[in-house]
Amino acid sequence: MQNKPLDHLPPLQLLAAFEAAARHLSFTQAAQERFVTQSAMSRQIRVLEEALGVPLFERRHRALALTEDGQRLHAACATALNTLRVAVRTVREPHQRQVLALTTTPGFASLWLIPRLTAFTRAHPGIDVRLDAGLGNRNLASEGFDLAIRYSPVTAPQGQALFAEAMLPVCSPRLVGELGLPLRKPADLARHTLLHLAMDGDSAGMPAEWEPWLNAWGLADLRPAARLSFSSYSEAIAAAVAGQGVALGRRPLVDALLASGQLVTPFDAGIASARAYRLIVDPAARSRPAVKAFEQWLLKECGAAEAQPASPA
Repeated sequence: MQNKPLDHLPPLQLLAAFEAAARHLSFTQAAQERFVTQSAMSRQIRVLEEALGVPLFERRHRALALTEDGQRLHAACATALNTLRVAVRTVREPHQRQVLALTTTPGFASLWLIPRLTAFTRAHPGIDVRLDAGLGNRNLASEGFDLAIRYSPVTAPQGQALFAEAMLPVCSPRLVGELGLPLRKPADLARHTLLHLAMDGDSAGMPAEWEPWLNAWGLADLRPAARLSFSSYSEAIAAAVAGQGVALGRRPLVDALLASGQLVTPFDAGIASARAYRLIVDPAARSRPAVKAFEQWLLKECGAAEAQPASPA
């Protein structure tokens, strides 16, 4: 049998399967992404290794690692597949509706972005928005996203700053009026339930999310009457609206709820956050009309949000 030329390409399906497995370092996760079984994914990788004549992965106990050849091939596959995705999308766009893929945090999505999206889709009826809300940072190029709005330290160099964040206690107006439980100064929080996002640094006393604010107001030793923790920030805010306790409001995410009166600030005691919201755009997607339109709209909306104050109770 005649040997194939050294530059003979394996089937694209095998290279795409390998790129997913190399990115996740997991055959199981790659199989889920590719909508095949784990055993089918393993077979595809084995066939590719046999075709190339080299191992691409080190099969360790409950773990995968790329060999040197695997690292080299993964870098090339990731670049080539992204180039192909952009080219295919460019070919399709003149004949189909444009799809804008955006990833951000659940809190930003539910409290700030989603209530405003109707204005964007009305102004751009030919653009469909695909929104992914999760806590993990997505790889824009390899996972097919055009933009990301990330919750990052204020000193983060990546992306364009949208707005800074201020933190202050918020609660339902019903809670402020409850007899026997005054809520007129920061120290009164000891009489109330604190609502917070569950974090790794939480202890039996001070919730880690509240720590910077309590420290700033000299309340490092404060122990609340009770605590309720949630897996997402939007859940904690929903509990505050329902009158279940006091949450640490992040402005401007809670500004609409403050403006509508669903939440109030029992005392004007805000502090600047160490984090901010930043826009990251995939360089390969920046020239797309849909991406340009969304970026311009988003910056305008963020400017309006910063300019509009929210009144305390």
